[in-house]
Amino acid sequence: MSKIIKEEVLKQLESVIDPELGVDVVNLGLIYDVSIDDSVVTITMTLTTPGCPLHDTMVNGVRSAVRYHPNVSHCEVNVVWEPAWTPDKMSDKVRDMFA
Repeated sequence: MSKIIKEEVLKQLESVIDPELGVDVVNLGLIYDVSIDDSVVTITMTLTTPGCPLHDTMVNGVRSAVRYHPNVSHCEVNVVWEPAWTPDKMSDKVRDMFA
């Protein structure tokens, strides 16, 4: 089994789009950490607001995108609220789109 590379996981996460903003979770700055232990990937992420009505949709999208990787056996998603998401966490490319 090949090693799972963090950059590959992040690339797959770019396919997960926040339906309200139309931007992927990576460039929005919602992904705080990707940890890999053999074939298990743990994603630590946040959402733009606590109580987000799309919480389950976003978490399931992240989990599905990561599990799409052929060497991932399991994906755990931890949603955290600290530090809180702010627009300054967006990539420069996305920030320029909203400017």
